[in-house]
Amino acid sequence: MNDRTMEGKTVVVTGASAGLGAEAARRLAGLGANVAVVGRSPEKTAAVARQLGAEPLVADFTRLADVRKLADTLLDRYPRIDVLANNAGVVLSKRSRTEDGYDTMFQVNYLAPFLLTNLLLDRLTTAGPARVMTTSSKANRFGGVDLDDLEGARKRSEMLRYGMTKLQNILFTRELARRTQGSGLTATAVHPGVVATTGINQGNPLIAALVRYRLLGSLVTLEEGAEPLVHLATLPDPQAANGVYYHRLKPNGPVHRQARDDQLATRLWERTAELLGVQVA
Repeated sequence: MNDRTMEGKTVVVTGASAGLGAEAARRLAGLGANVAVVGRSPEKTAAVARQLGAEPLVADFTRLADVRKLADTLLDRYPRIDVLANNAGVVLSKRSRTEDGYDTMFQVNYLAPFLLTNLLLDRLTTAGPARVMTTSSKANRFGGVDLDDLEGARKRSEMLRYGMTKLQNILFTRELARRTQGSGLTATAVHPGVVATTGINQGNPLIAALVRYRLLGSLVTLEEGAEPLVHLATLPDPQAANGVYYHRLKPNGPVHRQARDDQLATRLWERTAELLGVQVA
């Protein structure tokens, strides 16, 4: 038997309508997983799901109502969720706000996965051992989190704000691992690399700058970019990765000094839960 088999496993992949999210969904489905394909574009999400014989679920993370509706749908349709891959994210070169009133990068990259994970937490911790994987970035090193400025409104550039959201992902992962210790759930953050066919080809100046100054490492292929998510979903001993930040396939990747601050992780969790009005353990 293939030691990476996902037969009988239910996997939710957000940001799966294109790019490495779609590729990871294909790879996991190929290993036998029942994949819920979550994306923003109805057409692209349906196309990927159709290829996999999977279910397309449309959710726009710039609307928190969509995140709550997505959680309700997942809880209604899946009696167990074995893997939640919080992969959706954006990189923006100009500031904008969502209809919920939050900075767009802050909401899509951090608030939305925080909310979705918490809304699914009972299912993740009671239906059997589960894994939560959150896509972060090497850019976390120049982020910096200020509890009095969660959105990074005082940061001078979008590059710094993007890095902040990815550092928040790592702190979220660290605190999730602590809060669910002993439940069977494991949480991991990962930098998958920068896929050569996305962002840059779309002319995003922020990604172009990150790549130009080698702040995110070398470019990777689509297949290489999806491999870390597949690797973590199939890791034989997920407890070894619990609370850990991976740089592609290697644990304990380079992080901002705040990433190891347990008190900051706890306080960030509490502030975020209060902001979103969610009940947490």
